[in-house]
Amino acid sequence: MIRVINALLAIIGGVGGALLLYWILNKLAEMLPQKWEERVKPWVFILPALAAISLFLIYPAVRTIVLSFANSTSTAWVGLENYTDLLGSRDFQITLGNTLLWIAVVPAVVVALGLGVAVLADRLGAQGEKLTKSTIFLPMAISGVGAATIWRFVYEARPAGEPQIGIQNAVWTALGFDPVAWLTVDTLRFNSFLLMIVVIWAQVGFSMVLLSAAVKGVPVDTLEAARIDGANERQIFFRVTVPQIWGTVITVFITVLITVLKAFDIVFVMTNGNFNTDIIAVRFFNELFRNGDNGRAAAIVVMLMIAVIPVVAYQVRHFRAEEAAR
Repeated sequence: MIRVINALLAIIGGVGGALLLYWILNKLAEMLPQKWEERVKPWVFILPALAAISLFLIYPAVRTIVLSFANSTSTAWVGLENYTDLLGSRDFQITLGNTLLWIAVVPAVVVALGLGVAVLADRLGAQGEKLTKSTIFLPMAISGVGAATIWRFVYEARPAGEPQIGIQNAVWTALGFDPVAWLTVDTLRFNSFLLMIVVIWAQVGFSMVLLSAAVKGVPVDTLEAARIDGANERQIFFRVTVPQIWGTVITVFITVLITVLKAFDIVFVMTNGNFNTDIIAVRFFNELFRNGDNGRAAAIVVMLMIAVIPVVAYQVRHFRAEEAAR
């Protein structure tokens, strides 16, 4: 109850405080002469947001870049030593390789499954579509930690001869095999793929909702014209539907890609990066909070920011091109 009350007070205080701030600023602007009021008012409403962005985003980013050139305790400058040590470390190379593997697999699979479900669910009728989409979207309501906990039970392994509470091992032992500690099997990055399944399971609902809206927005006339011209359903899908929703496909892909770059909770809860499953966000956490190395942790964040910037820049350019084409 105390937590609920604290949450309500925070919401009321935050919203009420923002309303009060803007009301005061608006009153102060109205006290100025008409000419100055018109000039000042836009800045009155923009400056608090700019101040918040500067304080909570720009300043921490600049501070992080500065600390990436310092030692573990941020008491002396070491130049590029943190970057060279990380990039020359075999463990960090494995971390980068795993992160690249996640980038290559997860967004593509999420978009493909989301698009497939969006198209197929539309053919189930109103009730079937609602039930299917609600079921698939449900994992989006579960936190990353909750999803990881659920899937840890799926992959749970008990010694041979004991009851297997993990679904995967229950099926595996029923087929006559010995139980396997699935999350420790790093051959061909098998355990990393098992972790990816959790993210895919959680993100397909997001992809499905956006792509379903885009598919429903495709003009029926173009589909009917394609059928009249003799195109089959596969040709209609790939040559008519997909090109018209390509902008949404790219947007979903990039959004999931950024989510993958920031992925942390699922890997941290399930393996903590052990057994060659480490990814860059988990490595940052361990460097900062377990190893107490501020310099290396900051360097990892800077590398992550550098990796995200081209993706965001492409997304902005793509969005502007779409707006200009309308």
